[in-house]
Formats: sequence, structure tokens, C-alpha cells
Amino acid sequence: MKKLIDKIYHNRIFSWLFPTTIFCLRKNLKDCESVLDLGCGPSSPLQYCENIKYSVGVEAFEPYLKESKRKKIHTEYIGKKVEEVDFSKRSFDAVILIEVLEHLPESVGYAMFKKTEKWARKYVIVSTPNGFLSQRERDGNPYQRHLSGWDLEAMKKLGFRCWGLAGWKFIRRENAGGDCEGDFMASIRLRPRFFWFIVATLSQLLTYYCPGSAFELFCVKKLDEHI
Repeated sequence: MKKLIDKIYHNRIFSWLFPTTIFCLRKNLKDCESVLDLGCGPSSPLQYCENIKYSVGVEAFEPYLKESKRKKIHTEYIGKKVEEVDFSKRSFDAVILIEVLEHLPESVGYAMFKKTEKWARKYVIVSTPNGFLSQRERDGNPYQRHLSGWDLEAMKKLGFRCWGLAGWKFIRRENAGGDCEGDFMASIRLRPRFFWFIVATLSQLLTYYCPGSAFELFCVKKLDEHI
């Protein structure tokens, strides 16, 4: 079942009908060629953006870094915490934080926004749970714990335009899967899980345009390239 759902999720027609993280990244990075992927993890969705010619993956957890290198997802890698790196002004077309912001203390998160807006020429892109979501250590990775929460109002105040992902928020909870990549039903809290997974998927037709009720937020801040 997991393999079937994974195959469906990565189907281009499915992701267009029921917008996914990969669909949103492709759509918003279509005019970009270089990307900084902060907290890239072992299997960044950036690997599905075929137009990206140059990318840098930053990852502090060594097993994730090794796995990403094995898959050759990025052009270059940096084995550091995201708050420890620095780059020249306007170094990349876009800077992305995919499921990263919630793993940082709130004060560090705000500091990272200032840095990313300096490093990016066109966009800063963030995906994060809609509000605080408890999550413990996973994969033996201490950085997997959630330390902050970012809801729709907070992201809009920071100048982001937001869309909803993963369907209705009330259907899901902390991902109970045993690994980072997990399966797409691992966060379903209602039973029977497969039925509610289908409901969550169908509800994505609404929550994409009504992000306040969504489980996840996909947020894009367009920058003035001339600043």
C-alpha cells in the first residue's frame, strides 16, 4: 500500500489535481536555476525540479547528509546547522526551508528569515505545519524535535503568500512513522486510516485555497531583485 500511495503522490496529474509540496515547488521555482536548500534532509523534494541547474544542500545530521549525497540531489553540500552558514548577498535565485522552520527555536526562525532574504534574489519558500505540532526525536536525529509553531497569520505578517497542503488539519497529528520519509498515512489520527486518508486527500481541493484550515502551509515570499 505504501509503495502504491507513493507512486500516486508523485504522479504529475495527481499532484496537479490535489496540489502537493512537489507540485508547489515546481510551480514556484519554474523561473529559477539556483537554489539553497536549508535542512535538505535525506530526500529533498527539490530533486523533482528538473530546471534547477545548481543547488546547495545544508544538513547537520550526518546520516541524512550521506543519503542525500548518495542520491546526488544537490550540486554541493554543507554539513552544518542552518543557522551556522552564511552566503554573499543574492547568491541564489531562491532559498527554501522545507519542513525545517518548526525544528528551530522561534528566535532563530526569525533570524533565519532575515538571512534568507539577503541570500535570495527572487524567492524565499517555506513549508511548515500550520501552528505548533508536537514531534519527538526520530531516526535517532535530535534535530527532528519540533521547537516552534508558525500559523497562517504569522506567515502572512512576515510577507508570505500561503497555500494549504495535506488536507484538513483536524484529520492529522504528529507523524507516528518510524523514519523521516515515513508513509503518507502515518499522520492520520482517525480510524479507519485509509478512509480518512482519502478524505484528507479530497479535502486538499479546498484547503489549498483556504490554508487556515490546512494541516500544512506552503509559503512564498517574492523579493525585489533590485534591492
